[in-house]
Amino acid sequence: MNQYIFGYGSLMNSASRRLTGQTSAARPAVAHGLCRYWGKVDESYILAPLVVTQGEGLINGVLLQVDDGQLVEFDRRERGYQRIQIGHQDIDCQHPLSETDRIWIYVTEQATPPCELSPIVQTYVDTVLAGCLEISEQFAEQFIQHTIGWHHPLENDRHQPKYGNLAGVTAESRQIIDKLLATR
Repeated sequence: MNQYIFGYGSLMNSASRRLTGQTSAARPAVAHGLCRYWGKVDESYILAPLVVTQGEGLINGVLLQVDDGQLVEFDRRERGYQRIQIGHQDIDCQHPLSETDRIWIYVTEQATPPCELSPIVQTYVDTVLAGCLEISEQFAEQFIQHTIGWHHPLENDRHQPKYGNLAGVTAESRQIIDKLLATR
């Protein structure tokens, strides 16, 4: 039996992910029966991260193989979220999975929309989209298309980053990110 985390936000970014622990290489996948949007998990967050709830929708992300020790580290990183198992029938990916493999995802049942005090911050967006660009520009476009809440307050914090796991974002990726976001 192997176990995987389905990463749908900053965990898609290999450099950001390595700040927490080691995983396998990221394998692109799509999960059904989930909705991804911008929202605060709880009041301890000073920025609005991505949250996922169960519902009618689909989200793209990556499968990351982890061992029990690493799973504990990622549980710490994803504080405030609930880790649940996703059924194999809800995952589309090229990577072969065995019936005994477990696929985990971090979700929330309730989330508060971003606001001026806890906005979406650009460095978090950059980290996530740089991770998407590790797969492809089309994967990044799909992420933007299947994420709800882009109309909420966004703070450009690139000169004074507020996101603690900012990593793997280059000047070149920022240019592509800005181009992608201009079309949403």
